Amino acid sequence: MTELTTQTGGGMLSREEMDAARERLPIVYVDVVPVRVDEQGTVIAVGLLLRAGEDGQIKRALVSGRVLYHERVRAALLRHMEKDLGPLALPRLPPAPQPFTVAEYFPTPGVTPFHDPRQHAVSLAYVVPVEGDCAPQQDALELTWFSPLEARDPAVLAEFENGQATLLLQALAHLGV
Repeated sequence: MTELTTQTGGGMLSREEMDAARERLPIVYVDVVPVRVDEQGTVIAVGLLLRAGEDGQIKRALVSGRVLYHERVRAALLRHMEKDLGPLALPRLPPAPQPFTVAEYFPTPGVTPFHDPRQHAVSLAYVVPVEGDCAPQQDALELTWFSPLEARDPAVLAEFENGQATLLLQALAHLGV
């Protein structure tokens, strides 16, 4: 999950305020599996990011981030996709997007397959087709497109952390690819 200052109606939460909220409340996130589809709507490629982890290691990641206070989920999806994939990604997001699953990240490892040492987070996970030119932005170092079969490779899955490989596999199963 990526860092972003949280905006509230009265301003921004300081790092200390955000840390305090993380200690007391579940935080809402979105996770996105960007895909390319052919003319029939069949998934032909899955976009996976490379990011530097908090420990300095380079890891695979999905598009991910917090839903801000007073922000619609659709707007959060578009904002995080632009932040990670660039302004020309051209995501095809329906007017009322539906998640394919809900992932609960816990600070305690082993409660679920998902782990975030900073917080308890509830993430709505989506598959979103993109049609435009994608270029990694901000803390995303690289975007690589994999075929659905390549994305299932154990070596690729091992490059994820915090359970996001499980989300990727659930997305592929949901798509029937």
